[in-house]
Amino acid sequence: MALPDATDLDALVALARYGSLSAAAKRRSVAVSTLSRRIDGAEARLGLKLVERHASGVRLTAAGQQIANAAEPLSSQIDRIAQLASVLAAGATLRPVRVSATEFIVSDVLAPQVPALLGGAAAIAVDLRSEPDVVSLAARDADIAVRMVRPVGASLVVRKQRALGLTLYASRAYLGPRAPDALDLGQERLLAYDDSYGALPETAWIAAGGWSERVVLRSGSTRALLTATLAGAGIALLPDVIAQRHPELVALPGGPRIAPRVPYITYHRDRQRDPAVRLVADWAAGCFDRLTRSAPPLP
Repeated sequence: MALPDATDLDALVALARYGSLSAAAKRRSVAVSTLSRRIDGAEARLGLKLVERHASGVRLTAAGQQIANAAEPLSSQIDRIAQLASVLAAGATLRPVRVSATEFIVSDVLAPQVPALLGGAAAIAVDLRSEPDVVSLAARDADIAVRMVRPVGASLVVRKQRALGLTLYASRAYLGPRAPDALDLGQERLLAYDDSYGALPETAWIAAGGWSERVVLRSGSTRALLTATLAGAGIALLPDVIAQRHPELVALPGGPRIAPRVPYITYHRDRQRDPAVRLVADWAAGCFDRLTRSAPPLP
């Protein structure tokens, strides 16, 4: 058995993604006959029947679906190479792609993974803007926005990411000899978000518990709350993917039942053909994927 080449496998993945030879060929900018020959080539090399042809169209067999699923990462990499090639062809005149996000996303999710975006490609550049206000993508205030609230608008491309859990944390220095499950939040110092991002579930939970008067520090910066927690200033609700990087922090049991926060990567539909915007959006999605996959499970 000879392995099919990457373009043959990509043709199969395109068929699985878009449902028909015509739609897949259009997305791959090739003739239907070309795409069909590539799938035939994959069948011949693998010795498997991957598609069934009917008068109503072409459908994947069970084996074809399994091969397409396995080839999905390769096809995605081919897409990224094509996007990068388009970006590189634009040369030095390419302007930076502007990304608007919260301070936490800019500092702790995206910025640490900028080397993965650059990858030696001098033609790509990114402008990370930390700002609490919702920007207008239609007015080109930013090319891409990343927010923890789902954007609304028919003209937007919205990409939902893996949810980020929140847990109460305290430093070992703050706890001292006390057991984490023996704390009464009504008697503890609390660190909380301010109203920079509007009404948040985290602040609503503190208010509902009657603990607002126990808040000794408010900030719109996740990094500031993290730093203050590490210093022993009090107890804070922090994203697990960030807090778990610090072994001196202890997750407190019996915390709030706040639904995990979901990040959304958004750009305007008229920007989805821009290879630089698509490349940066794919990179941002990869940042969240790597961040959540690398986080250890809570004890």
